[in-house]
Amino acid sequence: MIALTELLAFDRWANHKILDAVLKLDTIQFTQPMGGSFGSVRDTLVHLAWAEWIWTKRWKGTSPQERADPRDFPTADSVTKYMEEIEAAQAKIFANGDPDMRGVRIRYTNLKQEIWEYSLEDMVHHLTFHSAYHRGQIATLLRQLGEVPPTTDYLVYLDESRGPKQ
Repeated sequence: MIALTELLAFDRWANHKILDAVLKLDTIQFTQPMGGSFGSVRDTLVHLAWAEWIWTKRWKGTSPQERADPRDFPTADSVTKYMEEIEAAQAKIFANGDPDMRGVRIRYTNLKQEIWEYSLEDMVHHLTFHSAYHRGQIATLLRQLGEVPPTTDYLVYLDESRGPKQ
């Protein structure tokens, strides 16, 4: 069973890989309308970051009702800073490493004013899968811009973080 902190470490690693690739884009490429779910690299990246933000807030017991506005993030650097703040908040939540946190149930109100409740474990899995989905969309957009997207596979993360097997 993968620890929640390990899933979040993978998610951070993969997000950083995507951010590093996006930082190579100029402002026009970053904001260029290209279709897809959110229209541009920026808009997709901001959605990914905002989703991580809202889940982190929910883990802390609040139910924010606002979405991030991509126009508030004119550069990849501005999204990177936002992600760093989110990662710091996530780290605080999991700082004690309590394995009993997996089963903690958290109730929240979504943007449609519906009340839902899940275990923290289910929420962390959802966040990780959601971010992976949108990193895949960003990879496609990067290819359309003539860039080579990074590999963000879990096993590559394990190889890079643990090194080769002896």
